[in-house]
Amino acid sequence: MRLTNHWFTAITESDSGAMIIVCGRDKVEAFRASGKLANRVEITWEYAPGNNGMPTEEEACRMEKPQEALQQVMEKDKLAILTGIYTGDGMRTWIFYTRHVPTFGERLNEALTPFEQLPIKIYTEKDPEWKEYSEMYSVRDDAFRDVDSEDDA
Repeated sequence: MRLTNHWFTAITESDSGAMIIVCGRDKVEAFRASGKLANRVEITWEYAPGNNGMPTEEEACRMEKPQEALQQVMEKDKLAILTGIYTGDGMRTWIFYTRHVPTFGERLNEALTPFEQLPIKIYTEKDPEWKEYSEMYSVRDDAFRDVDSEDDA
């Protein structure tokens, strides 16, 4: 299985009506179908939102390096793959699917060692059908359907 770096971006709303920017990974069907990545890990970073619910430029830059470190460490041997990033309403959430949660935790600590303590929370759940990914991908489909509709006008 080959992991590509194809992503889509779409906009949706939180339950409170705030704008959420969704960045989702495309072309991961082989990983999903393999059944090997049956555990979902969500890492959430809460931040003080600007007036549009998005992080300040400084906070967004502060989030980039840990994200890059996590992605590199987790994906080097496909222990886990980053499938989605949600940003808005005072939170950024990274969604990973992993083969093994304890090893994911060890590597998370390894990847984040160079950084000061980060304001993150971690949640794990068994999700062998990739339900969260399907929900995220439906946002993509809705966004592209809207673009197609505008083109038809």
